[in-house]
Amino acid sequence: MPLHIIRAAFIICILAAIMVSLVEEKELWANTWIYLIGGIGGALGIIAVDMLIPRKSLSAISGLFFGLLVGLLVTVAIALVLDLLFVGIGEEEPPKWLKSAKFVIGLTCCYLAVSFIMQTKDDIRFIIPYVEFSKQTKGTHPLVLDTSVIIDGRIADICETRIIDAPLVIPRMVLRELQGIADSSDKLRRNRGRRGLDMLNRLQTNTMIDLEILDAHAEKDAPGESVDQKLVTLTKELEGRIVTNDYNLNKVAQLRGVVVININDLANALKPVVLPGEMVKVKIIKPGEEPGQGVGYLEDGTMVVAESARDRIGEEVTISITSVLQTSAGRMIFGRSGGGNAPPDRRKRSQAGAS
Repeated sequence: MPLHIIRAAFIICILAAIMVSLVEEKELWANTWIYLIGGIGGALGIIAVDMLIPRKSLSAISGLFFGLLVGLLVTVAIALVLDLLFVGIGEEEPPKWLKSAKFVIGLTCCYLAVSFIMQTKDDIRFIIPYVEFSKQTKGTHPLVLDTSVIIDGRIADICETRIIDAPLVIPRMVLRELQGIADSSDKLRRNRGRRGLDMLNRLQTNTMIDLEILDAHAEKDAPGESVDQKLVTLTKELEGRIVTNDYNLNKVAQLRGVVVININDLANALKPVVLPGEMVKVKIIKPGEEPGQGVGYLEDGTMVVAESARDRIGEEVTISITSVLQTSAGRMIFGRSGGGNAPPDRRKRSQAGAS
């Protein structure tokens, strides 16, 4: 809405400037409508160009202005030198061609300065702080999302807790991969892709986060690289962190020195701590692999293996925790129904049987 107001004010200012010019130049009154229509057309053309470029690079714009400033300063300095030179050789007035020469020199200086700044802005951003602006309210290292974590959807819930203070970046190649999954002929795969698009829409409508769809590609992309490899390369260039649930991507990123945030590891870290000897209630839903075992799940999805509970499927039983096994795939809790003594360790029984 503020942008529409600014555009309307721009058109009004253009019309006001034309009217002031017409008042001062009365001989132009006969062509008043031509000037007004021309002014409105020119203003609308500028606004159309602005709307056709929806995503603008702040670093590119600042580099352009800084280059123009440097070019103009160099032009003024050269013009002063030329004026002093011609005055020094006894010329009463500078030659007529000097104005054209100054104009050409000015254009050349501005072009060279802008070209130099735009091509080297990443190398001199620490020397010239005006070339790149940074947000002070957001994290310095962006979080790059991959396809798996978008489809998973828990990142949207995490963002709503306001714990994330870094900008989120979704590369265009991840979005294309997500759209390809949503258009798959396989029903299960298609449903996963559509869920991912729903989660992406949820992230875009969240005003508490800074989300960017990045069109840029990694400068060191190789033609045969997979999406995961390109994603790691791009994240390394952005000095960001990858957010993923993909085990293989996790390992590749760690090998290349890229920081990885695994949502599964985060979820495991936030699960409530249970200790051996504590009593918990769990509903037994299926038999276990070993004789007499029953399997149930806590509310957070943690698997519970209960000894002596195979005959109580469908019932809610109280078990005494005997051990907790933490793996990269998640956490498993072992216990005995009725609070009895813990069963002997399975590995000890195997070793005894082997001996």
